[in-house]
Amino acid sequence: MSEPDIATRPFGTLVPAMVTPFTADGAVDYKQAAALAAKLVDGGCDGILVTGTTGETPTLTDEENLGMFQAVLDAVGDRARVIAGTGTNDTRHSISLSRRAAALGVHGLLIVTPYYNKPSQAGIQAHFEAIADSTELPVMLYDIPGRTGVPIATETIIRLADHPRITALKDAKADFSATTRVLANTGLDVYSGDDGLTLPLMAAGAVGLVSVSAHVAPQKFRALIDAAAAGDFATARRLHFELDPVIRATMGHVQGAVAVKQILKWQGILPTSVVRLPLVEPDEAEIALIKADLAEAGMEL
Repeated sequence: MSEPDIATRPFGTLVPAMVTPFTADGAVDYKQAAALAAKLVDGGCDGILVTGTTGETPTLTDEENLGMFQAVLDAVGDRARVIAGTGTNDTRHSISLSRRAAALGVHGLLIVTPYYNKPSQAGIQAHFEAIADSTELPVMLYDIPGRTGVPIATETIIRLADHPRITALKDAKADFSATTRVLANTGLDVYSGDDGLTLPLMAAGAVGLVSVSAHVAPQKFRALIDAAAAGDFATARRLHFELDPVIRATMGHVQGAVAVKQILKWQGILPTSVVRLPLVEPDEAEIALIKADLAEAGMEL
């Protein structure tokens, strides 16, 4: 079977998990969200994930989620795929939010494993299938057991791949052997959910990255993904090494949304670095570590 053109993939190939900008008093700043989405697309991103983990979705109301979906759709139009993070640990709630997102015109859904409930694999499978059945949109599974408390077992992923609308996997399990089995036994478009594993996963057949760090260096991540997709692994390896300190800056010291908002403020892209409790902004020691990594990457702030 021939490989599809990466430009036509329903979720894109470089997909920042976009932060949700807040005003100084903590309200969602839809104007800044629209501007940030447009800037990311201008930088080479062909998908935008709205209100995923990095979008602080646990602290957003449904109306705020929907407002973010609309703001990003209005900002980027058809220049990029707009993917709505509509998964919760309540299947009925997830279905309702997914249907409302679909009505707005989003291009796909990211559905995370139900968290806190600790369902069985049968329950996890039923959850994903019920949401996939509820709209006509393609669904990307999001496997991140470090946050949800339970993995999607490889056998469950393989079964879910039979569903006509479950077409992709965001893999944040950091289990290369398990992901190899998924790649070998399904037609899912697999995306690295860990910025630092983009190169090895693409070497095995993944199609791209759902990224936190792409906020900070979208052009370089675009070049990495394009090189890996073209089989130019010498170039991809060089870019992988160059991006390592950027990834450490955004992921190595504080929660990703916290670091990214701080860096975007330093870059003059966002006016505030406000996050919602229980997240807090970085302290002086954490700021020093982030700046040291960015300096290693040659990024002057």
